[in-house]
Amino acid sequence: MEKVRWKRKGSLVAALLLMFFIGVSSEKIPVSNPRELKTSLGVQLNTKHRRLVVMDNGLVQVTLSNPEGEVVGIKYNEIDNVLETQNEEDNRGYWDVVWYEPEKQGSYDKLIATDFKVIMQDENQVEVSFTRTWNISLRGSLAPLNVDKRYIMRRGVSGFYFYAIMERKEGWPDVDMDQIRAVFKLQQNKFHFMAISNDRQRIMPMPEDRATGQPLAYPEAVLLTDPINPDLRGEVDDKYQYSSEDKDIRVHGWISSDPPVGFWMITPSDEFRSGGPNKQDLTAHVGPVVLSMFTSTHYAGKEINTEFRNGEPWKKVFGPALVYLNSVSSEEKPLNLWEDAKRQMMVEVRKWPYNFPESVDFPKLNQRGGVFGQLRVHDRYMSNRLMWADSAYVGLAAPGGVGSWERDSKGYQFWTKANKRGYFSIKNVRQGDYNLYAWVPGIVGDYKYSAKITVRAGSNINLGVLVYEPPRKGPTLWEIGIPDRSAAEFFVPDPYPTLANQLYTNHPEKFRQYGLWERYVDLYRNDDLEYTVGDSYHAKDWFFAHVTRDVGNRTYKPTTWRIIFELKHLNNNGHYTLQLALASATDSDLHVRFNNPNADPPHFATGTIGKDNAIARHGIHGLYRLYSIDVPGVLLNGGKNTIYLTQSRSRSPFQGVLYDYIRLEGPPKT
Repeated sequence: MEKVRWKRKGSLVAALLLMFFIGVSSEKIPVSNPRELKTSLGVQLNTKHRRLVVMDNGLVQVTLSNPEGEVVGIKYNEIDNVLETQNEEDNRGYWDVVWYEPEKQGSYDKLIATDFKVIMQDENQVEVSFTRTWNISLRGSLAPLNVDKRYIMRRGVSGFYFYAIMERKEGWPDVDMDQIRAVFKLQQNKFHFMAISNDRQRIMPMPEDRATGQPLAYPEAVLLTDPINPDLRGEVDDKYQYSSEDKDIRVHGWISSDPPVGFWMITPSDEFRSGGPNKQDLTAHVGPVVLSMFTSTHYAGKEINTEFRNGEPWKKVFGPALVYLNSVSSEEKPLNLWEDAKRQMMVEVRKWPYNFPESVDFPKLNQRGGVFGQLRVHDRYMSNRLMWADSAYVGLAAPGGVGSWERDSKGYQFWTKANKRGYFSIKNVRQGDYNLYAWVPGIVGDYKYSAKITVRAGSNINLGVLVYEPPRKGPTLWEIGIPDRSAAEFFVPDPYPTLANQLYTNHPEKFRQYGLWERYVDLYRNDDLEYTVGDSYHAKDWFFAHVTRDVGNRTYKPTTWRIIFELKHLNNNGHYTLQLALASATDSDLHVRFNNPNADPPHFATGTIGKDNAIARHGIHGLYRLYSIDVPGVLLNGGKNTIYLTQSRSRSPFQGVLYDYIRLEGPPKT
């Protein structure tokens, strides 16, 4: 699409394009398939070309490089190749890993295969394999992994499935792997509309818009100063603005308007992802690029990286996921493609675990088991009776300490959401040894079932009634926020008008706007935040991020927030408890002082914590941390008290913490 064409037609083109996507009728129109008559055709596999493997089921034709195993072409409907043909063949559809040996520079490994094999072939299904075997002569040049990349095409499915089996043998070199993903780069001149959820959809900028734009505080963020589509002028583009929690990354992709075609990534399960259901990751971004993120350090830092030491062996299956393509006639609304993609996603979820992958490393339904029970909460200062663990997140993950699931990326995880009464059922669990973990919205802390759980094929383990006793020492004197592992309930300011992304105007995820950390000094020009218990309200008086103060010339200084409260009846001999939960931390050291802002050392310090980078990446939460701080009564006053919270590290604007919840408890009652 030529830039001059946009400029001649100006906003009219953008308006017409937007009307084309939105349509004028809310009536549901079924998605048509111009190749519907071909669904009865069997799946064809062509390996005659020495360098290419072609799978075709009459709906979609996929071309793979041989033996590398990369997706170089996807023919669908009227488009000969939905992938960007201006890119080299190895830069269209591929896997990659970010890896490095300890203390060495990180690099990308595209997992280029060296051998090709047909796993199975008949008129209903084709599965092909592209493998690479590692040996010590490859040390330093390739990640120490054996790799088996699989592609599956099935009769009547408008797309193809893909998965990979990665393995380390015992004794192999130490290695860190920060990211494992699959990437698809679509035609720039066709795919302009991106959809990642019902309320996060928009016409996107072009790659050249970023190239001509103004770089902001970090490379991913660019102010669009002269975009091809003039309606986007003055907006900020940043791929992290389109991140989502893993539990919500089920379907996302792009729509072409001419012809009206959708390209979708459908992920029916989270079992192979890292960090649990609330881990955030990338989805899609300017390119147009579609991602399938399997592991990453995003919103968590190195604490969650896939780290192998002392020759540790490992094997894991990533996927299968589905690349799904659909189309409508020119008379229909293109947004029907999104509705159809959601329906297809639900079909795939119901089919999980798939019964058609041929690898013995992917267990079928009859090779899996389940765990069910009820979780209740016992907190005598909230209720004399056991409470239901309403909407608790309950999961099985690798054995470890309390909350260790959030930092695990090596094993499989299986999560569900309990009902209102705390009943849960975790289905389709791979055989193995697990711990059961949980956290409950509205309740602080993490639950871990005391016994190891061994799941076998066909087992359905009833754990009965489990009781979580959250951290608690005494009655609540006051609280700030909601214990939900997020800072979203606090005050999130509007962005600068010149640095906005219009998608998030009047949007519940306003925190994804760029530059919100800079608004702190606008609101607190002369003094830092002060919160008075009983008078202040967390949704308007507690800034969402405890950040540094910009004092000019790229210089920053620590900030100290104050919580002011009254104690009518002080027990000098008793011990109070400050429950302090963090939703995220980035290179921070939080100091807590009681009634003495100059106490040295501080009464409590976290030490340097966190590499989440959630402030810069608009994440509102990262890794959860809970501190139960003992407060001797002698540190408090009868009457007025002040707690000083100082984030003491201040080299950049992105250092800081996001609070989840703060509660002061009185001495225990006998």
